[in-house]
Amino acid sequence: MQELDGENEYPEAGAESAPALPSIWYFVVADCIGFGIFFFVFMSERLSQAALFDKSSRQLDVRLGLSNTLILITSSWLVALATQATRQRNFQRARRLLPMALLVASGFAILKGIEYGTKISHGISPLTNPYFMFYFVLTGVHFLHYLVGMVVLTVLTIKVRGAEVGGISFQMWMESGGIYWHLVDLLWVFLFPMLYLLGTHS
Repeated sequence: MQELDGENEYPEAGAESAPALPSIWYFVVADCIGFGIFFFVFMSERLSQAALFDKSSRQLDVRLGLSNTLILITSSWLVALATQATRQRNFQRARRLLPMALLVASGFAILKGIEYGTKISHGISPLTNPYFMFYFVLTGVHFLHYLVGMVVLTVLTIKVRGAEVGGISFQMWMESGGIYWHLVDLLWVFLFPMLYLLGTHS
């Protein structure tokens, strides 16, 4: 009799993954195009008001921006490992990794809340100047993406504990949820240097 690995509840299955839901790719493409337009407009405005944009950029805390970048990259890595685990039908491992990804990712909201609160307390708002208008709009739209992503990760964390995880439907949602979370990470990887690093920080 073959001895089963305690972490692999479905050892007879292969490691092939189910495809993600096609709609997620449509969303990713459309979202990237939308953000691409925002980025283009931002860079165009910066070229015409370079001194103002650089001076305003220096009022951001690069350490907070970098910390949030590392948080999202780490959580994205954990989600990727969890997705790989479910492909291999190692659901016990996925049950450990997804809560870890959620816990790490929650740090992003904490730091972003600190950053927003600090700016507002110093009288900085979207009406301060064009740079901060872009800052609040771009990071605000990204934060909405982040919140949706946190809901998605929470749902996956709950679902992976259920009996239906062995089905192809769950794997499709896992793949799609992972792709969405990687999009949240990718967008911030572009936002961080564009907003925080283009100015000359002393």
